[in-house]
Amino acid sequence: MPINTSGGEVLGLIDVGTSKICCLIAVRDAAYRRGGLGLGYRVIGIGYQRSRGVKAGVVVDLDEAEQAVRAAVAQAERMAGVQLEEVIVSAACGRMRSSHFVAHADIESGYVRDSEIRRVAAAGRAYAERDGRLLLYLDRLGWRIDGVPGITDPKGMAGHRLSADLHAITADDAPIRNLVSLIERCYLTLSQTIPSPLASALAVTTEEERRLGITCLDIGGGMTTISVFADGRFLYADTVPVGGNHMTFDIARELRTPLAEAERIKALYGTLVAARSDEHEVISYPLAGEDEPTLHHTTKARLRSILQPRMEGLLGLVRERLQRSNITSYAGERVVLTGGTSQLIGIAEFAANSLGRPVRVSRPQPFGGLPASSCGPAFSTVIGLAAAAQHIRNSWSAFPQYSDVQESYLGRMGQWLRHSF
Repeated sequence: MPINTSGGEVLGLIDVGTSKICCLIAVRDAAYRRGGLGLGYRVIGIGYQRSRGVKAGVVVDLDEAEQAVRAAVAQAERMAGVQLEEVIVSAACGRMRSSHFVAHADIESGYVRDSEIRRVAAAGRAYAERDGRLLLYLDRLGWRIDGVPGITDPKGMAGHRLSADLHAITADDAPIRNLVSLIERCYLTLSQTIPSPLASALAVTTEEERRLGITCLDIGGGMTTISVFADGRFLYADTVPVGGNHMTFDIARELRTPLAEAERIKALYGTLVAARSDEHEVISYPLAGEDEPTLHHTTKARLRSILQPRMEGLLGLVRERLQRSNITSYAGERVVLTGGTSQLIGIAEFAANSLGRPVRVSRPQPFGGLPASSCGPAFSTVIGLAAAAQHIRNSWSAFPQYSDVQESYLGRMGQWLRHSF
């Protein structure tokens, strides 16, 4: 939960990504309840560092990752003039999986009471975690009483059996525990872990789009996250282990140039659509390992031919995941792209041709006080964490015990780590 300082309620947000680690500090400010995300918070501190010790969203070196997180948090704290104690953190690790199922509870008194609602929630949690996976998100999509759907609020209604259509997101336990350990090593308390696909989607889509149906692809450095909304509900999340770093490696391998140079070429000249000048536009670059650097040359057309197969492969995996999920009929027609790699020239047109659906590139909605330099698509996840935390609180108004279960798990982890290090 947010911490309290003399300046008011403060929110700490951390996104542990493959390319960068970012920390935002925001303070409650009623003047920012309208416009943009409309959360009533104003950003007072921001810090970010090049990511270390993280690969495809998974912590692979705790020492390296700890140094990067500490530096990002310290930078944000200096700017904000406050010291964080608790933070909300994004998670895209642990082979994230979406599942839909129905949980039931008998109505013992003939009328639905809080006890039946709690038993439905407990049954849903138990089923979601049946294979030893950790529950990150659980929401009811609808209620039924005696098999009759369309119930919006079952409390006090008569019947014999209460059922809930549920959507759960689970992850492998060990990667999430490593994420908890990383945050605790920085002397911070992890108050909430939020699926990255939910956070980035809430940052770049509108309420109307989520009601009509929208698919959001956040193309980051090491992976791409997928999220689907319909009727205002979060219906599906997935991850694909392909991102912009793979395109950088492709450029470095094909041109035999250093990775840093390949990243520069991708950022400055990367394009996915053909232009008449591409055959004649020359790009100069050094070869890797040369004692005496000599500039070599290629064309923008060749660079495009390197990038297109990787992007087509990524979009093919996205199509496969969506088709396998049987969620496409609810997903609406439109697709929104965000994340750092979404800034490639022509990506919207290329993705629209590949997916057969209208596509637009989106940056996060305004978050009060955030500098313009930090409002690009690469910051969608960390900006969306505040909106996602609010979304989860609203989703769980009918399941009061869920937050207790998550907090108790994180609390146990925190106590173990504090006693072990």
